[in-house]
Amino acid sequence: MVSRTAGRLPRKAVRRSIADMKASVSKTAPGEEPKAEAERRGRKASKETRRQQLIEATIDSLARRGYAETTMADVADGAGLSRGIVNFHFESKEKLLVATLQYMADEYSTHWRTATAKAGPAAADQLRALATADFDRAVCNRRKLAAWCAFWGEAKSRPTYQALCGARDEAYQSHFIELCRRLKDEGGYAFDPVATALGMSAMLEGLWLRLMMGAENVTRESALDAALDCLASVFPMHYPRTATDSRKIA
Repeated sequence: MVSRTAGRLPRKAVRRSIADMKASVSKTAPGEEPKAEAERRGRKASKETRRQQLIEATIDSLARRGYAETTMADVADGAGLSRGIVNFHFESKEKLLVATLQYMADEYSTHWRTATAKAGPAAADQLRALATADFDRAVCNRRKLAAWCAFWGEAKSRPTYQALCGARDEAYQSHFIELCRRLKDEGGYAFDPVATALGMSAMLEGLWLRLMMGAENVTRESALDAALDCLASVFPMHYPRTATDSRKIA
């Protein structure tokens, strides 16, 4: 016959166990996360760090070798990581490239939205900020321009890239049109806001292409001068040419 007390711990053992648990809990300072949670967060941060390293290495490879010549091995070597790590995070070159393009598209979108938000409510200030943001070093440098061009070259035959790789997304173009419409109403200009926004965004893309190719010794500063001069030509009441001496670029 099995006693009802069989398997129970002696009272002293129970008291010791409870004391040990309390001591363990007391070691975690107020507001300090448990060790297991800290380790989990560390693993997550490490995973995100590794992914970002690989994306940055992919941008480098695209700029240096082009789309066709970029391989998973090149990316691994560029990131200083094993090829197994690349396969673990992205599985294939296509998935790695899509993730890289998504990162660049998100970065660009965040950049222009932040710039226009900081410019204030005036349409003229926002449009100037929109044009100026395109030549900020954070998004406009040889490395990233070359990567963008590599993706643009592939976009025609890849529907996924067509969705992600448009130089100007729908939200950007809609905002550009709205700013042109507001400036037309304010200044009484006789132009079509949609056509004007399309032409000006194409002009900005063309300046990016010239920068990437190094044509005519174009620099970020001279490209910005050209863009702002275009604004002064289209919206003379809002951008007097005498005010162009204060142009600054990050």
